Amino acid sequence: MASNSPAPEGTDVQEQPTAGAWGEWNPTEDSVRPLRGKHRVLKQRGGLARSSTVLGVGVIAAVGAGGIATAQDRPQVAISLPSLSGVLGGEDDAADTAGSGTDAVGVRAEGTRTGIVPRQADRSADAGELLRSRILQQADSQHEAAAAQERAETERAAQEAAAKEAREAQETARKAAEAAAAEQVAKEAREAEEAKAAAEAKAEQERVAKSAGSYALPTSAYTLTSHYGDSGSMWSSGHHTGLDFAAPTGTPVKAVGGGKITSAGWSGAYGYRIVLELPDGTEIWYCHLSSMSVTGGSVAAGDTIGRVGATGNVTGPHLHLEVRVGGSTVDPLAWLTARGLNV
Repeated sequence: MASNSPAPEGTDVQEQPTAGAWGEWNPTEDSVRPLRGKHRVLKQRGGLARSSTVLGVGVIAAVGAGGIATAQDRPQVAISLPSLSGVLGGEDDAADTAGSGTDAVGVRAEGTRTGIVPRQADRSADAGELLRSRILQQADSQHEAAAAQERAETERAAQEAAAKEAREAQETARKAAEAAAAEQVAKEAREAEEAKAAAEAKAEQERVAKSAGSYALPTSAYTLTSHYGDSGSMWSSGHHTGLDFAAPTGTPVKAVGGGKITSAGWSGAYGYRIVLELPDGTEIWYCHLSSMSVTGGSVAAGDTIGRVGATGNVTGPHLHLEVRVGGSTVDPLAWLTARGLNV
């Protein structure tokens, strides 16, 4: 039989009679009842298991009195047990014992056999609940941290998308502004060019209109050699159809009035010829030219249109001038004189 350690100091254990006074101790069925319920035996570290029976207490008392005696010749006696509150650790355990309806021996046996003090069991339950609470709290914290990180990532992605969209919109607006500015510059350039061309055309029209009321001699430093109507075998029609202004080759030939050039080029017996049409439809022919300064467009009175030459059917350098009204030739001398020119 395993021996038990002495009861701790301060517990409510009554002093047991010595072996000489009581003799043998014989527990009865009334003093020892069977244990109730399911119990676990807690193994102790580094020593023998603690006994949970009243017999252990009796053994301690007997050993302290000087030995173990047999209990066959002794009468049954009642013994007192230590306070359960001191052994089990508190009033709560004693209350549990009183409320269970068992005697002190049965409760002590139950408590010591299982090796678990009720308060310690409560504390273990509280510790387990606290651990579970901490684990759940940690899981919630991790979940909240993950959710916060996800929200932060979502917000960051949204901010980046918004910033990118803003940059793209800004770039689009900048390109649109540059395109609009370039278009405006091009438009202004076109308008300026058109305005310039219109001003030049208007100035030309005004110059031509102004010169239409004025007239100029066809050349200078000349000598009249043949007049309109002169007859002779040198002309195919038998008579001269124009007025000849003899002058050195290269002498400037000028427009007698404002008008437009309708023809310029080689013309057989006339050599190089320029035809000037006046606003009233009158045509002025400049023949036997050595060169032509203009070949088309509008000219004003006094503008140089060519040079005196000797091209075509000629006997020397001169300007053959013809004036045609309605397709028929007229006397150039009379026509120029009628326009206030002193030929």
